[in-house]
Amino acid sequence: MAISLGVVPNVYAVHTASFVNSSSAASSRLVPANLRAVTVAAASKPATETKKRVPSGLMKPRRISPEMQEFLGGGVTEIPRTLVLKEIWAHIKLYNLQDPADKKVIICDEKLKKIFGGKERIGFLEIAGLINPHFLK
Repeated sequence: MAISLGVVPNVYAVHTASFVNSSSAASSRLVPANLRAVTVAAASKPATETKKRVPSGLMKPRRISPEMQEFLGGGVTEIPRTLVLKEIWAHIKLYNLQDPADKKVIICDEKLKKIFGGKERIGFLEIAGLINPHFLK
């Protein structure tokens, strides 16, 4: 038994579909003949056995220079770049070091001057480049 759905307002193709009775006893509705039955298999490993991913790239902890260690507070010898940026921005916000006229400009205090090469003012896009020398290989 084929039922034509008619012409779809598409210039390139005419769509028709044929329907068949579903073989399932639970469902007596018509189902398109070109559909396939899908079975869902259980995952090969339970979720409790998944391994923790090892950080890489920006998230990988790197050794830092003594100047950066002093800025971050004693005891930190390795830290990811992302956390260093968070700490720098927290310091900027805490001490209100953004230029009121242009929030993109940071006015460096003594702690920031030590890690930014003695510069008085920097743009916020410069921060990532200025902290590069503080990550040791």
